[in-house]
Amino acid sequence: MLTPVSHRTEEEEAALLQLCQQVCTGKEPKAASFYREQGNREFGHRRYQAALRLYSKAASHEPPGSPEVSVCFANRSAALFHLEHFEVCLEDIARAESYGYPDRLLPKVLLRKAECLLCLGRLQDAGDVLSVVENKIRMDGLMTSPTHQTLLKKLSQLKVKLHEKEKRPEPAREARADMQGKSEIWEENDSISGASSSLSLNYDTERGRHLVASQDIVPGQSLLKEKAFVSVLWPGESLPLQDSETAWDTRVTNADLYCHHCLRQLLASVPCRGCSYAKYCSQDCADVAWEQYHRTECSLGALLLTLGVFCHVALRTVLLAGFAEVNRLVEGSHSGDKDPHNPKAGCKCLSEAPEAGAGARGIPGCNDSGQYHSSYQAVFHLLPHAEQHSPEHKFLCTLSVVAICKQLQEAGLHAAVLNQESSEQWPKPMTSEQTSDELFPKLKIVAEAMLRHVLQLQCNAQAITVMQELGPGDGAVVNKKPVRLATAFFPVLSLLNHSCCPNTSVAFSGTAATVRASQPIPRGQEIFHCYDRAIKMLQKCQMDAGNFLSPEHLLMGEMEDHLAQVYATLGKWQEAARHLKKSIGIVEMHHGPSSVETGHELFKLAQILFNGFAVSEALSTIQRAEEILSVHCGPQSAQIQELQEMKTCLSELPRSILQRT
Repeated sequence: MLTPVSHRTEEEEAALLQLCQQVCTGKEPKAASFYREQGNREFGHRRYQAALRLYSKAASHEPPGSPEVSVCFANRSAALFHLEHFEVCLEDIARAESYGYPDRLLPKVLLRKAECLLCLGRLQDAGDVLSVVENKIRMDGLMTSPTHQTLLKKLSQLKVKLHEKEKRPEPAREARADMQGKSEIWEENDSISGASSSLSLNYDTERGRHLVASQDIVPGQSLLKEKAFVSVLWPGESLPLQDSETAWDTRVTNADLYCHHCLRQLLASVPCRGCSYAKYCSQDCADVAWEQYHRTECSLGALLLTLGVFCHVALRTVLLAGFAEVNRLVEGSHSGDKDPHNPKAGCKCLSEAPEAGAGARGIPGCNDSGQYHSSYQAVFHLLPHAEQHSPEHKFLCTLSVVAICKQLQEAGLHAAVLNQESSEQWPKPMTSEQTSDELFPKLKIVAEAMLRHVLQLQCNAQAITVMQELGPGDGAVVNKKPVRLATAFFPVLSLLNHSCCPNTSVAFSGTAATVRASQPIPRGQEIFHCYDRAIKMLQKCQMDAGNFLSPEHLLMGEMEDHLAQVYATLGKWQEAARHLKKSIGIVEMHHGPSSVETGHELFKLAQILFNGFAVSEALSTIQRAEEILSVHCGPQSAQIQELQEMKTCLSELPRSILQRT
């Protein structure tokens, strides 16, 4: 049984608090002003895409009721207009008006609205807006001021343009012929949600649960269509630090580019009402996210970003499931006949699918009717492999989970987690006198489920990827690569066992995954999935290269380096460190142990060991990297500064943690 620890020392709390203070997720009016000014500068240089991103950052830092947020939306609408995103421009103008855009500045924005409507061919609406603008300018009275003269000139030009369009209406566009071709034949499985009827679910002691072809399958045939039970956007590159050299980070990361709910690409984001981090593609997504989980997560942003995406996924999983379902499954897991660690217990068999071979043995994750759904029950029965995790790793996972539950309790958010009451009925945050080191009994149940999910994610996390362009994208050839976008639980997709020679491929659209056959699959053959295609490709390259290159060749070292990067992206720090150490050995052989090339590789290794919490090894690696790079790059270089920050952070950890690691 996974029993979470409910006690943390004051030293451990202080260390975690110090790390959280480096991450900014609150509303900062000074940051909003900075981003707005930077956006104006980019707009002045006609770099409208950059201006668009900066205005979005500014809007995310403005409090919802602030009049300045309307200015952010109005400015962003100007960038959208120049980028010819007219529909989205109209949405931002509507937002600016609804948030109280200053009346004296409104005519200019309304003229932009009219011009958008003209470009979209909505002539009647454009004429109505022009009439409103004309009346407003006339009522202001100061018809001779330079500003009004400019507005009047623009108004006149748009009226002429409207008149011309009314005289010569554009011909209706011909409907495009259907280019999609034949529709795909799809028959859904009666027993496995989202799966094709050509699949069946089997179980044996060697392979566990697995999917098998119940009929011959042809290449390209869709086998599974599943929406993630839960997904959390991966923040991407480093987050803005409050104590960095520049006050606010202007770099663009995943958090700025994709909707935090549906993962759709963002053009003009809708900011969260409570924090500066979460952004959405529409008000609908913002509202759904708030009701389902973000109202609880919002104030925990810095903590969740500090602890990492696995902890965030674990929390969101229990929030989406609801306490009643979490409690039912956790309590059921404590009884001997429904132990989720016994893969034969606690489920009904698939009696409806005799070819699945489940028989009377039962298959974990199925409901009372013997069906395997993409549900919380299926997520809960994914194996955590607790016995395979080191005591140090389980301790850190437990500490992280308890930290989240403790903050939920102290902030008065536990009621929302336990029974999803409306926010008006939540208890107020506890005072220091009311705060207890002991978690509430029901919150301990939540903590146990979260700990289980964090451990499950080590083997069952699915990276949602998207193809991103490398470089500006304006060349003759567009170079793209797959980039990790989010981490998710796909309970049905998780039934596919891993193989370095898979017979399927996986594609993502938002939070949905589609699995297709990549080769003919005869009836009775197991369906395999490669958990990370990049690893497979690199390992094949490595094997092929080994046939004609010596093990010490520099290219062999580069492949080890790339494998380390892929494993680091997946959060598999030990594997990443193992491959990088091989790369370092080859680099040292070619360039020398004190070369700048070796220094750069050691810098990477220090980062991996730091993230993997290998404290003593990280400190020794940092020291060696610092000695080499300070000679080649100087003591004030960015790499030296980062190494010193890592060393300070590790050195200040409580003695109790250092002893356990």
